[in-house]
Amino acid sequence: MSLYDPASPDFVKEEFPFYWLARVHGVYQMDMERALKTVGLDIPTWRTLYILNENGSSSMSEISLHAIAKLSTVTKIVYRMKGEGLVETHTSPQDARVTIVTLTASGREAIARSKLAIQHIFGRAFEGLTPSQIRKLNEVLHLILDNLSPRHAELAAAGRPNHAAPNADAA
Repeated sequence: MSLYDPASPDFVKEEFPFYWLARVHGVYQMDMERALKTVGLDIPTWRTLYILNENGSSSMSEISLHAIAKLSTVTKIVYRMKGEGLVETHTSPQDARVTIVTLTASGREAIARSKLAIQHIFGRAFEGLTPSQIRKLNEVLHLILDNLSPRHAELAAAGRPNHAAPNADAA
């Protein structure tokens, strides 16, 4: 593991997975910003639209979780989107402290516009990869996310493994 550990004297940045994750994310982010700008959207708005499109109505907290953004940031984004007519908000009937967000017809139209603007990015990003490789990539990234989650940290501190480590030889 020494090549992958930044604390090791044998560390090599090109062998460090987060080096590649950061580079991929940076290029992806720049391409998405450029493409979405052509249809009058930005990444936080697009991400919120897609979360709502997949989940239907969602609470601000649910959007925050899936958008990987602070609740205060999501609140600002949602109210800006509401002002633009992309979403509607209402208080949850079960809990008056919870704000529910729902797509409007304009929000659905924005999703359709964004699909046309960004489809080339996904095609280019996954060119040459098989569906099996993409599934495996998702599995590994999900495992890393689980490892970094607060729940995993609590279990590790208590001396209990969260899950078995993947077989490094199985690829």
